[in-house]
Formats: sequence, structure tokens, C-alpha cells
Amino acid sequence: MQNNIQWFPGHMTKTRRLIEENLKMIDVVVEILDSRIPYSGRNPYFNDIIKNKPRLIVMNKSDLADPKRTKAWIDRYEKQGVRVIPISCATGTGVNKITAEARALIQDKLDRDREKGRTRTLKIMMVGIPNVGKSSLINRLAGRASAKTGDRPGVTKGKQWIRLKGDTELLDTPGILAPKFEDQEIAKRLAYTGAIKDEIMNTELLAYSLCSYLALNYPELLCARYKLDSVDGLEGYEILERIGKKRGFVISGGEIDTERSANMVLDEFRSAKIGNITLETPEDIENF
Repeated sequence: MQNNIQWFPGHMTKTRRLIEENLKMIDVVVEILDSRIPYSGRNPYFNDIIKNKPRLIVMNKSDLADPKRTKAWIDRYEKQGVRVIPISCATGTGVNKITAEARALIQDKLDRDREKGRTRTLKIMMVGIPNVGKSSLINRLAGRASAKTGDRPGVTKGKQWIRLKGDTELLDTPGILAPKFEDQEIAKRLAYTGAIKDEIMNTELLAYSLCSYLALNYPELLCARYKLDSVDGLEGYEILERIGKKRGFVISGGEIDTERSANMVLDEFRSAKIGNITLETPEDIENF
């Protein structure tokens, strides 16, 4: 891609401060990841902020991801001592395990309080990058529309405390990305999934790059979705043009409307119409 992807929204600094200020009252941090980008979808600053606070990783959108790759990532994180639960806010799969798993992480504290005759409210903080599904998850857990949701980054603007059943409270926080992307491959993966607003992107360049990745890693799915005979040896822009031609996206002079094709491919990737796809494996990440 020609231009480096950068992201400097003002609320990111404010959100980091919000997390730091509220962390002392929190028992467990639930970090929500997009199952399609289990590494690129982690803000490296969270480790600096959260430090040794008990943490549970929730891999959302598992219904959109490659199940074999999801299992590989769960194995890798759990070898590092981090408990992981794959879930889908869309279907509800796995959601009911979260509070029990979070409670288990501080069971010793809960038992000590019980021995002293105290009833402890479990306080959970939800963190994650934009558009990962934090608010949708909270609404699932609460059984009502407690948090604002939307299929775009930046919907949650401030902190929200939500009371759940069973002496549990959740603190929702706005999505926060790193202010600078040193690795442009990570930036592209974030953009593919919609974690970065499309308005600041060149969607055609992004779709070219996505088509190239899919041609190398999921060629059967790509060919089946767009009725292509083969994508062997094709560049991303060539694949996108062939997709546009197949779909009849032709403008005056017989030219292919690649912008329309690009928007369609990105939308269909994000909704898993192309198939269940994960954009990285543990082996892809050097020095993980």
C-alpha cells in the first residue's frame, strides 16, 4: 500500500487515562479480541496499563473466523498462562461462560471475603480496540440494551457502569488503538476488519492487498465466492478487476468500477460471506 496507515483520534489518550484511573477498583480485566486478528487486534499498551491485574481474553466473532486458526491461538495464549474463551456476540455462543471464568480468577479473594462475612461485588473492566464488539457483549451479558452499539469504530465515547445479575458490575470503556502503527501489516489487518474507519482509508488499495492475502491463504474460498476459475499468479488488483467483471460492475467505456468492487469485497469479508477467515497464525508472528 502506498500511504502508511496512522490513527490519532483525540479520545485515545483520554481513554487510556480513564482505564488507569479506574483500574484500582477493578477485580478482573476482560480483554476482547476479534478472532480474525488475535494478535494484531491487541493494543500493546494494554499490557503496560493492566500489568498484573487478573485478565481474561475473550475472542469475539469466532463465528466469522477460521476454527483451526482460532484453536491454534487459544493454545498459544493459554501456554502463556492467559485464560481464553472463544465467543460470538451475534449467536450468543460462549457468552454465558465469561462471568464464571472471571470469578474463578479471583476465587481466593472471594473465599476470604466470605469467611469474613463480606459479600463482594465482582467488578470487571472491558477493554479492546474499536469495533471489536465490547458493547454488544455487555448487552448480551446484561440481557438488555445497556451499551450503545454499532458496526463501526468509535461508538462508545465514555465509561459506562452496567449492573449484572449475581453481584457483578461491568465497566465499559471506549475502544482504544495504539496511536502509531510501526508494523503496516498489523495496520492493514485492523483496517480489513473495520477497526479503523473506512473514511480515512484508500479502500481500493486495501481491497487489492486483501485479495492478495486471500489468494495465497484461502484461494478456494475466494474462487468459490466470486466464481473465478483460478487466482494463481494474479496480483491483487487483477483479482479485484476480475471480481468486478463477474459481478457486472462495468462503467462507461467497459472500465471496471474497482471502487465498487473494493467496497463489496471488504463488506463480504467482514460479514464472512467469503468464508470463515483468520488473517494471521501464531507462526506468522515473529518473536511472539
